[in-house]
Amino acid sequence: MSKAFTNEDDAGDDPVLPRPVSLLPPGARNFVTARGAEQLQSELTRLLQVVRPPLASRPDDSDAKRELQALDQQIFYLQASQRSAEVVNPPPPPHDTVLFGATVTVRENNGTDSIYRIVGVDEADFDRGWISWLSPIARALVNAKVGQRVSFKTPRGFSDLEIVKVAYE
Repeated sequence: MSKAFTNEDDAGDDPVLPRPVSLLPPGARNFVTARGAEQLQSELTRLLQVVRPPLASRPDDSDAKRELQALDQQIFYLQASQRSAEVVNPPPPPHDTVLFGATVTVRENNGTDSIYRIVGVDEADFDRGWISWLSPIARALVNAKVGQRVSFKTPRGFSDLEIVKVAYE
């Protein structure tokens, strides 16, 4: 195509690469905590009502157009996640068994305690100790009781944890 027929404003536009709709393995259910469902709805509302309108009002601005494209992709992803989400509420007391949504205090082999919260795939945040229910640690912890030891495989071999405390929000 002749250079005369290209739009200079579009020359630097990099396409927004598609993001997978789900980080879940095929056939896995999209479990989410009640708090996670609320945060998902809150973020969608914020993006649709606060962030998107100013960008959409500038259709001739190539930067706004690019940002809007990325934002619409994020909104699409969050809406797809919301449609497939299955809210799992905490179980009734006693809270001595680890299930989805539990905050679990564990004692490692070296005697240090760590705290993990078992959450949905989209809620996972390892820096906060929030681990996906599909992670090796969570799979080892689920259905274990206070005082029980569990083992799970790590890149360095096997690791053992003792369940010290189980709590639910």
